[in-house]
Amino acid sequence: MRFILLLILCSLSFSASAQWYKYNPFRKHTRYPQIALLKDNSIKKLPVARIPNDKITYARIERTPYSMYLMEASVMKTAQHNMRFRVYNSASYNFSDLAQMYLKQNRLSEAKWYLLQSLQISRQQNDNRHTITNLINLAAVKAGYGDFMQAKQDLVEARNLASSLGLSMDVAAVDKQMRYLQDNKNTLKTEVRYAETTDTDPKPAIK
Repeated sequence: MRFILLLILCSLSFSASAQWYKYNPFRKHTRYPQIALLKDNSIKKLPVARIPNDKITYARIERTPYSMYLMEASVMKTAQHNMRFRVYNSASYNFSDLAQMYLKQNRLSEAKWYLLQSLQISRQQNDNRHTITNLINLAAVKAGYGDFMQAKQDLVEARNLASSLGLSMDVAAVDKQMRYLQDNKNTLKTEVRYAETTDTDPKPAIK
């Protein structure tokens, strides 16, 4: 029995000695040489594969009549909201957006109506840059009707306003539009499209 107890005590003392040797803070640790730092010049840059431009395909989003209708309804709703709460400056830009939609569809009568509303508000709000833009777009609509005299008058008014404010870029834009109008006077008149159905909701009027 004593022999068995002696063996147990020896094994316990040997295990404790091993743990002490392992975690002894005073034991000298082996020092290994420092790892050499890698220089940037030694890194070889991998070649980047470039795709030829003719292999790249871009997704085209076609504007269907239904999508144009949704866009028109959304902008119209925003314009009515702004007019209702008298946010006239924002409503003026909404009317311009609607006019651009109708202008792209050759719905010139509707484009002209909304441009006139936008122009009236921009003048009241002293938004000169927007007034100049509206006059240029209104001239394009009138040229589409074949009314080149009034189109030129709108461009002259836009140029005088831009010149008085020192807006050289706007003056150049008006001059460019004038030259285009003069050079294409015989081919600018387009077939006017009208709304197929009568709107049941009244157009937002300016109060």
